[in-house]
Amino acid sequence: MGPQGQIRRSLRQAEFSVDRDGGFVDPDEVKQVRKKEANRPPSRRVVIVATPSAQSLEVAGPVEVFSIVNEKLREAGRELIPGYAVEVVSATEDLTIRSSSGLRMLADRSFRQVDYGIDTLLVAGGTKIWSGAGHEELLQWIRDRSAHARRYGSICTGAFVLAEAGLLKGKRVTTHWYFCQQLQKDYPDVIVDPQPIFIREDSLYTSAGVTTGVDMSVALVEEDCGLDIALRVARALVLFLRRPAGQSQFSAALQFQSTWRVPMRELPVYVLEHLQETLSIEQLAKQVSMSPRNFSRAFKQEFESTPAAFVEQLRAETAKRLVEDSTRGFAEIATECGIGSEDTLARLMSQYFGKTPSQLRKQARIGREP
Repeated sequence: MGPQGQIRRSLRQAEFSVDRDGGFVDPDEVKQVRKKEANRPPSRRVVIVATPSAQSLEVAGPVEVFSIVNEKLREAGRELIPGYAVEVVSATEDLTIRSSSGLRMLADRSFRQVDYGIDTLLVAGGTKIWSGAGHEELLQWIRDRSAHARRYGSICTGAFVLAEAGLLKGKRVTTHWYFCQQLQKDYPDVIVDPQPIFIREDSLYTSAGVTTGVDMSVALVEEDCGLDIALRVARALVLFLRRPAGQSQFSAALQFQSTWRVPMRELPVYVLEHLQETLSIEQLAKQVSMSPRNFSRAFKQEFESTPAAFVEQLRAETAKRLVEDSTRGFAEIATECGIGSEDTLARLMSQYFGKTPSQLRKQARIGREP
């Protein structure tokens, strides 16, 4: 063992170690950190298969969404639920993906090199159709992997690959509006709907073109991690919040985003970031520069709920996730969520979810056990 190795060994054996700033770290604290890391659940593996003509946004957009979730889970103190590990996989042996814009992307590996389990499998296409016809090894790989994945799907013309693999027979799906007619013609046993920006059918998810892959990815995050994390991700990436799956692909409907309602849709993020505050109607109305009376009417029209009921629901849902997904005390959770006392937390959990905080935490712990 060389001098450097001896130094490292001595430091490990020392009663105290030195941190980056030159201070001393209590070994008990180090043990707690290591224990916390050891207890961290395994990440959900997301694999995005890029076709040779995949568009850059249809690959990079979902990658950014899933990759930032781990940071947002830490911010929310929900360390007991798994985040994501994301990889881009090439549909061929060539790891270089040449998008239609000329931008080149480098995949992590070829599909042939994937020897691990997949939680979510997505095939990303582009503005040129590449169905994988003649690439039977790839198509069989997709059949096998999608059969064992928790969910699978496509982004834009990636639907053609799934159709070629026989995975869309009898399924209602979508793709970029420009290619919907071609998809229906080439695969008449598929039910193609050109209107929605993405469609879920059981464990199958298909999205339209370009940014709709991002919308679908945010929806997947919401399914796994809840509205609060999905909103944090949307805010971090400056995304339109919760664009409905059934929204039309066509530009006339997208004009909806420029109406006065858009600031209103930012309110869930504001509420989540200020749960400890009173969050009166006056306070919320001020955020969208409206009078309290006009705000109450507009809010109910937008969210089909009163502001007070909406705030209470977000408090209850956030508290439930902290009860289930963290090790924080119930009194601390009650304070952080603006609920007040531990007794009030217990009443709220029973009212919304039919269980006490202790029962919810025990149930979540049992559910995570192998």
